[in-house]
Amino acid sequence: MTAQTTPFDLYYWPTPNGWKITIMLEELGVPYDVHYVNIGAGDQFKPNFLEISPNNKMPALVDPEGPDGKPISIFESGAILLYLARKFRRFLPDDERGRVAVEQWLMWQMGGFGPMLGQNHHFGTYAPEKIDYAINRYRDETHRLYGVLNKALEGKDFVTGNYSIADMAIIGWVVPHERQAIDLAEFPNVKRWFEALKTRPAVATGLALGKEERAKLDLAKDKAAQSILFNQRAR
Repeated sequence: MTAQTTPFDLYYWPTPNGWKITIMLEELGVPYDVHYVNIGAGDQFKPNFLEISPNNKMPALVDPEGPDGKPISIFESGAILLYLARKFRRFLPDDERGRVAVEQWLMWQMGGFGPMLGQNHHFGTYAPEKIDYAINRYRDETHRLYGVLNKALEGKDFVTGNYSIADMAIIGWVVPHERQAIDLAEFPNVKRWFEALKTRPAVATGLALGKEERAKLDLAKDKAAQSILFNQRAR
């Protein structure tokens, strides 16, 4: 089994995309150093960060023990999960059929479950102007995607049968389900899976990392949104 002697450098902020990587690193039990990228303060636009994440998005990971023993940096959470799974040969099946099953659900999260729920958060919570069409559009799509996940989990403990990077990628987006206007009681398979995963020590630790920093950012965003709304009403 591959061993990691030098810590990874994780550029992170406690969000659903960041949690994917903290969960994975905790599951692997490998050493890593956290460098907080405060997205509320604009850290993601700093030149040093852009060198490893040119799309100014976190998370990003630097592996000092990359291919051929040379450092490598990776951006995009899905790419990081795949890199770590390949390097340590864990949480991604070796056989092609099993690998495809995991990868397609990872792409489902990357292309749909994350972006659509993110838009739900934006228009439902943070947008300075409440646009009913946008709010309803993304809440409806969020509801549909939860239904897809609920069906996938029918009769299974994990999305593809065995615990994998697909589960790690998805769970963080379920954490703020109440903000998405989702009642998990309507999706019993998702609820069962979600509650079970949260009891895994690595998942609990990964989700808790930077919790205080996230709370400060959410409070600042809520205050800003309230200020904008107050100013609009005062006009």
